[in-house]
Amino acid sequence: MTIHTAIPVTPPGDEVNASGHRFDHQRQWEAALSLRFEADSRDGAVPITRLTRRRHHGPLRVQRPFYPEGRHGCCHVYLLHPPGGLVSGDALQITAEVASGAHVLLTTPAAAKLYKADRNGVAWGQHTHLTVAEGATLEWLPQETLAFDGSRGEQTTTIALAGRARCLGWEVLALGRPVGALPFISGHLEQRFRLTRDGKPLWIERQSLDPLHPRFIGTWGQGGCSVQATLWAVGLEDEPAAIEALREGLAPSPHWAVTRRNGVVLLRYLGHERNDAWALCQQAWQILRPLMTGIAAHVPRIWLT
Repeated sequence: MTIHTAIPVTPPGDEVNASGHRFDHQRQWEAALSLRFEADSRDGAVPITRLTRRRHHGPLRVQRPFYPEGRHGCCHVYLLHPPGGLVSGDALQITAEVASGAHVLLTTPAAAKLYKADRNGVAWGQHTHLTVAEGATLEWLPQETLAFDGSRGEQTTTIALAGRARCLGWEVLALGRPVGALPFISGHLEQRFRLTRDGKPLWIERQSLDPLHPRFIGTWGQGGCSVQATLWAVGLEDEPAAIEALREGLAPSPHWAVTRRNGVVLLRYLGHERNDAWALCQQAWQILRPLMTGIAAHVPRIWLT
């Protein structure tokens, strides 16, 4: 049975107003989504992954789970944020728990946009915490993020695995808007990523994107590139074979590389083409998913609309 309730919020006060009707330096619009998935074996030996908790506050929603791979297959869920982007003061919290034996694919219906900060320079924040239990599988495949010039904010992703939990995911970030000749020349993005297994860190990364910092244009750093992507896979039985499969299956290019560390296979893209980064990650996912789960990749329908 799905529990669908609203998350309690802090009442508006003199210092923090959660209603969103405030436009000074303390502006804050809160939104939160908390999900839990469990494997239900009541109907037979093969469990069904069910969405058993769905709590929300503000403009973050899940309408319903989908089962395009069959009733007993991976549960696809679309994370909906109707505003479509983050503005100054937005504070998003996304939490998902995948219980033992469940298999979940989380994605978004469209690219997320990070808009220019307001005249007070108020930052936005998006914080994602994913927990994957022993024997569970999570695919975290949000569509790309587009950062407008002048955007300021912090984005954190924390993934906690237990036992033999598996996770395959990516993050694709494009800076500026090349179509309008509006490069990312001001603003500041802070990204933090933390991946652990049984509490022990596997991969921890912090990235500060400041177009005025030498690292942004230096060849030892961002190199002036406007698009970057990272795909990770943890829980593969044979990591060297997976890397070879990627090298054989992906078109050679100086813009991507793959490696492994502490049980995590990492694929990186650094370049200027958002479509290329997305296509690369999708192709890599289609190669790695069968190696990790024994199940062919099934493209979420929402990506085709």
